[in-house]
Amino acid sequence: MKSILPVLRIVALVTIAFALMEFLIPTGGELAIVKYPILLLVLAVVLLVAIAIEISVAALGSILFKSLNEEARENYLRKESEKEAKFGKWFKDLSSKLTSVKPIETEGEILLDHDYDGIQELDNDLPPWWKYGFYASIIAAFAYMAYFHVFGGISQKEEFQIEMAKAQLAVEEYKKNAPDLIDASSVTLLIDEADLKIGKQIFIEKCVACHRADAGGGIGPNLTDEYWIFGGDISTVFNTISEGGRPGKGMISWKQDLKPAEMAQVGSYILSLQGTNPPDPKAPDGDLWVAEKAL
Repeated sequence: MKSILPVLRIVALVTIAFALMEFLIPTGGELAIVKYPILLLVLAVVLLVAIAIEISVAALGSILFKSLNEEARENYLRKESEKEAKFGKWFKDLSSKLTSVKPIETEGEILLDHDYDGIQELDNDLPPWWKYGFYASIIAAFAYMAYFHVFGGISQKEEFQIEMAKAQLAVEEYKKNAPDLIDASSVTLLIDEADLKIGKQIFIEKCVACHRADAGGGIGPNLTDEYWIFGGDISTVFNTISEGGRPGKGMISWKQDLKPAEMAQVGSYILSLQGTNPPDPKAPDGDLWVAEKAL
């Protein structure tokens, strides 16, 4: 028994440290060690300190024991033996009480006066540990009812919805910092000069064959006027670049050649050319986008 006490003390100390972290550090519903992984290092330090203390105490105890005379050593060992015996008796009594059943020798006293095809039944009580567990479940049920139905505790469904909302916000935040995860629903018009410069370079490499270098239109439509086949907002332009134009006669899809960030850049560059009025532009194609937006 003596050898297990240091282990129990170490486990208790680490458990207390963990509980204090979870209780004192605000995390918005998450485990503190999940939100702040550095706390795992703190727990590791607490564990090492606890082990070091136990080793030091054991070493000190060994030194003090060796400094005793023969009679004092015998008295010390006798008292320790008595303590272990006392604890062992207490543990054995407790175990016996929790698992007590009628001795097999006296089962005749609880034998019921009926049988089924020669099989007889005993009127034996349930083991105390089972009954105490059942009583504990009743108490827990009342506590559950009070928390959720009296004091307005958060239900599992509400907790799920809260966690899903947090996850959605986290996804949106991640998308903001990961440009290649944007799509037509999340793309925004870029106005930074560096982005437009990259968009212009992509336009020169991929688009001039059909739209001309000044975007006035050739095989493809004029991109500088207010007429659009699908729409003149950045979301629609991004989707057109990604998925292509009208089947059979529209432009090809570029999503295999361009990254989402590049499609956003070239789309923003195209929209920056609105109203530049290049010489000899192609006749308008599509519908007047400005008029539609105004309506």
